[in-house]
Amino acid sequence: MILNPIGTTATTNTGASANATNDPAAMQDRFLKLLVAQLNNQDPMNPLDNAQMTTQMAQINTVTGIQTLNLTMQTMAEEFSTMQQIQGISLIGRSVLTEGDRLSVSDGKGKGYFNLDNTATDVQVDIVTPGGVVVDTVDLGAQDKGRRSFEWDAAGYSGNAADLRFRVRATSGETAVTATGLSEAQVVATGSNAGALTLTLDNGDIVNYFRIHSVL
Repeated sequence: MILNPIGTTATTNTGASANATNDPAAMQDRFLKLLVAQLNNQDPMNPLDNAQMTTQMAQINTVTGIQTLNLTMQTMAEEFSTMQQIQGISLIGRSVLTEGDRLSVSDGKGKGYFNLDNTATDVQVDIVTPGGVVVDTVDLGAQDKGRRSFEWDAAGYSGNAADLRFRVRATSGETAVTATGLSEAQVVATGSNAGALTLTLDNGDIVNYFRIHSVL
């Protein structure tokens, strides 16, 4: 005679809440009551043997263990989400770097950042319009691997310098070196998307927190 610890044969209180139904301790209590009732009413000619008892105990331990783990993971997820929101709020007003090619312009100076995958013997940064027309080129010469920055004098540009982009060309001898452009922007608000922290930037972009390369 095998008892199903999560079956529907047990008498339940229809007024119990969903939390009590899913609570591991309450579930284990119901199982023990069912087990005692089964022992009291077992067929003397076909009693419950040790193997059946062991199987049933293993089943309830597995179910309650999974329930406890689920509750623990849910609590951890909620705490992590709260910590993310607090961290996001602390970034409001701070400047951050995200992947992009927008030129940051302030006080007549254009500025940008980029990551070099390897050391380069020659690095050139083209300042270009949204249509791809080269306005000027900044010669940075040899640069080490890692994050680098550059400045460009935008005072002589007659158009809106805030619309300009940049493009990095890096080589080591005859071999091209991969360069990833980084744009600077200020965090103006925070939010959430599918449980993940998002940041609203002053350039209008909304990015996930994990896309932030650095906080300046």
